[in-house]
Amino acid sequence: MTNSYLSQKQIGKRIALLRNHKGLSQEELANNMNISRPSLAQIELGNRNISVLEFQRFSNILEFSLDHFLSSSFSITEIKNTDNNEISEENKIRISEPTLKIKKFNNVLLYILEKCAGKPNVNESVIYKLLYFADFNYYELYEEHLTGAKYYKLPFGPIPQNIQIILNQMIKDDKLKRIKTDYHKSKQIRYIPLVKSNLTQLKASEKDILDTVIEQFSNWSNDALSNYAHKDIPWIVTKDKQEINYELALYREVPYSVRNYEEVI
Repeated sequence: MTNSYLSQKQIGKRIALLRNHKGLSQEELANNMNISRPSLAQIELGNRNISVLEFQRFSNILEFSLDHFLSSSFSITEIKNTDNNEISEENKIRISEPTLKIKKFNNVLLYILEKCAGKPNVNESVIYKLLYFADFNYYELYEEHLTGAKYYKLPFGPIPQNIQIILNQMIKDDKLKRIKTDYHKSKQIRYIPLVKSNLTQLKASEKDILDTVIEQFSNWSNDALSNYAHKDIPWIVTKDKQEINYELALYREVPYSVRNYEEVI
């Protein structure tokens, strides 16, 4: 749909804001719209045009007026919710910030270390990136948090919040051992698991994601993995030292997207 006031990217950004305001996942909105999720992702990115009929369906589902949507004074705070302007409890949960599930995080970390701690390239920095891809790949696939850890964009890659506190506590609890080794004439920090992960704490879908990430990346050097992570959409669009929004994983494209859509967008 052509518009003399808004670019496709502006329209897409407003659609995404309204979807989040309603507490809808991309999958849910795409199903209601009778379009594919990748098509919706392209709309929200501003890479796909919207027909007049689609625009009307968006208006009905997301409950906005076309005049307000297209106006220069558009504001998400002026959009009314259906239940007396109150966001439902279900929607509050969906749009809430990720909350760290410490037991799940510990088990995920132990599982990763069990599988690849013996590899000479798997140092502290590599572990952080394996955790990042596990968490963000899981969110992209299921729009749910795996560990709920928050990640920040720091110079050497995405870093889980309070990771040193978590590691130190696991060491204190005799779950991990921190060692220093030489690798290619440089010092590196590594972690060795002292206990096994509790597999009953991991769902089959979570274990599948972990296995895939480990298989794909655990043989990579830290430099190669850093270069790869720095080209991932969530990393690219996040400002330095800021939290990386999980929602950005939904806008990934090949080779980063783990949805592997086969249909034409």
